[in-house]
Amino acid sequence: MIRSNENFSKMSDSYLFATIAAKVAAHKQAHPQEQVISLGIGDVTRPIVPAVVQAMHAAVADMGQAASFHGYGPEQGYAFLREAIAKHDFHARGIAIDADDIFISDGSKCDVGNIQELFAHDCKIAVTDPVYPVYVDSNAMAGRAGNWTGTHWDNLIYLPCTEENDFVPDFPKEQPDIIYLCYPNNPTGTVLHREALQAWVDYARNHKALIIYDAAYEAFISEPDVPHSIFEIDGAAEVAIECRSFSKTAGFTGVRCAYMVIPRTVQVSAPQGKMVRLRDLWHRRQSTKFNGCSYIVQRGAEAVFTPQGQQQVRAVIQEYMDNAASICTGLRALGLRCFGGVNAPYIWTKTPQGMASWEFFESLLKQASLVCTPGAGFGFSGEGYVRFTAFGTAEQSAQALQRIAHLSL
Repeated sequence: MIRSNENFSKMSDSYLFATIAAKVAAHKQAHPQEQVISLGIGDVTRPIVPAVVQAMHAAVADMGQAASFHGYGPEQGYAFLREAIAKHDFHARGIAIDADDIFISDGSKCDVGNIQELFAHDCKIAVTDPVYPVYVDSNAMAGRAGNWTGTHWDNLIYLPCTEENDFVPDFPKEQPDIIYLCYPNNPTGTVLHREALQAWVDYARNHKALIIYDAAYEAFISEPDVPHSIFEIDGAAEVAIECRSFSKTAGFTGVRCAYMVIPRTVQVSAPQGKMVRLRDLWHRRQSTKFNGCSYIVQRGAEAVFTPQGQQQVRAVIQEYMDNAASICTGLRALGLRCFGGVNAPYIWTKTPQGMASWEFFESLLKQASLVCTPGAGFGFSGEGYVRFTAFGTAEQSAQALQRIAHLSL
């Protein structure tokens, strides 16, 4: 008899955003005449910028000529992209990250889901709450989360991020082995300033823990005291790895390209107490299970770092952040409390009249054909909030605010 992985049976039947998509599809079918505005799932809407398109066209032409054709690429990614990343994202900020520490992939979601394979089954996991669901679900699938109680997993360490602590997690009473941090944060849109992030790096060093730092939204940072990389922090190269993505930065959600940074100075314990470099384990994993991101996509990603690419990408990001500012202003004018929207494209909004987050989601969908994301889907500390994204057009953002204003909340 073939047995399934018993950990899957402990999970809900559907991923959060798949559940939302099903509800939206049912609403559209029941109300085909209504135009649905989606400020829920964090998918971009602006097209890929011209510099990237031109580079990808040239790469397609390369693939059509025998002399410039590329088959299987290097499992770690092409040197031209890794070197561009090292120079632009790290060396320009005085960070000593080498191209050999960088691994190109087809998305940060894959990276943060797959990295847990490198750790022992009994490693203790800490996550902020609310939290991007992949951190939790991937460890639940591996059996580290324990059992679902109806509100939380009983073997995870939760680090609540709430209005009461200004969305800065307190250090846990129980010692974790692995700590997931995402800043600028998804879903709350809040940040850790330099002093707070230094404190977490110091904590990890003192407790021999590893920080998995998701910096997928660093390109949206506008305040000077918010680090763009955890490796700006003293000591981080000993205890942290970092995930980054071109999805939101350059509109690659449908193209797929990201990268993981694992400094060679990050070591973990192997059998008999031997210390091994985590990057070597990841390299072994990737070379076995991953055939690389395509040459065409990597040439497009390289073009993001050209002067033209940077100018064009920054202009698109500014469009999204203008949306974020207008959404925040509009929601506050309607008497709603909201957070984020300054260093991230997400606006974390407290529901009116103490409504449950799924209840508010249903009200917006049914009464206004407007989609948000229920905060409860990100964890129990997300109850009583919803997430709006700034990835729509300016017109959609303005119309969404008008629809909310006409509701009787």
